[in-house]
Amino acid sequence: MIIGVPKEIKDNETRVGLVPSGVTGLVEHGHIVYVESGAGLGSSITDEEYVEAGAAVLPRAADVWSKAEMVVKVKEPQPSETGYFRAGLNLFTYLHLAPLPELTKQLLASRVNAIAYETIREPDGSLPLLTPMSEVAGRMGVQIGAQYLEGPNGGRGILLGGIPGVAPANVVIIGGGVVGHNAAKIAVGLGAHVTIIDKNLNRLREIDDIYSSQVVTLASNIYTVREALRLADLVIGAVLVPGASAPKIVRRDMVSAMKKGSVLVDVAIDQGGCFETSRPTTHTNPIFYVDGVLHYCVTNMPAAVPHTSTFGLTNATIPYLMQIADKGLQQACQDSKPISEGVNTYQGELVYPGVAESQGRAWRELSTVL
Repeated sequence: MIIGVPKEIKDNETRVGLVPSGVTGLVEHGHIVYVESGAGLGSSITDEEYVEAGAAVLPRAADVWSKAEMVVKVKEPQPSETGYFRAGLNLFTYLHLAPLPELTKQLLASRVNAIAYETIREPDGSLPLLTPMSEVAGRMGVQIGAQYLEGPNGGRGILLGGIPGVAPANVVIIGGGVVGHNAAKIAVGLGAHVTIIDKNLNRLREIDDIYSSQVVTLASNIYTVREALRLADLVIGAVLVPGASAPKIVRRDMVSAMKKGSVLVDVAIDQGGCFETSRPTTHTNPIFYVDGVLHYCVTNMPAAVPHTSTFGLTNATIPYLMQIADKGLQQACQDSKPISEGVNTYQGELVYPGVAESQGRAWRELSTVL
């Protein structure tokens, strides 16, 4: 198979879809890899390293897209990239289609076979290609929140861990999954007062066993969320419904009742966000205020640490990429349920129910169109 790796063009997106070790693995399996010149520079990977690994470096994105049978990216295609779509092209990347009806429409109209990292699911329910970036985003969420709590950055002027004689910040984490757990690690480590809210009581029991008295666990309901936010200095939104729009757990009236200068970090913004007041932002313009509450809603947070993120992501993607390249998408889907669950669009059909429900579209089972 011919694999193409274009340079990412989303605002400040400096990750890359494939690293040299992955190139070598693919080439040894008889595949051809084309990489756009400069694609890896943001992750400290030079063109020369790709060439040494066995890739051919091409000067333009158009060259990569036109030659590739499968394009491997990090983020969803941007408007200027949709012109490269064509029937039968396989696209392997984060898609987060639920809040992106126009991109969904273009993928369907172009008959692109789109495989989303975030919906590949193992039999145990885990999301192996979402996990490494959730780990990064969860840890970053607290770091970023701590920075924006500083007075010069627009926050309340609170040190997350406090000092002797002065109370630490109240950090509320909504969602106890991978993002929430990793956020808690950092917040606890910095000495904050941490509360985790989740609707899954078994998950709360696990968290309680891990952190004991270091973390307060609360069952999620409207009253609990409202009261926790009223006291919060930093709130991390870490709610996930795989492939579907995130539920709006935090209502606008709850935000209005929060302390002025408190900070919201919506890690769920890729899927539309879990705060009613959220809207997507970029690394160039990362924040905005609603009723005096600072919102950070950058849709590609891990791009701020591209070296860590790229290698963490590609460690996870390579085994699935290799299966698709070796077998072809159709056979890989028949042999691997996780890969079949990753497919969102196939030959002009929407085949992922979470996206269909979020957008009010019809969908078909993948097995009926393979």
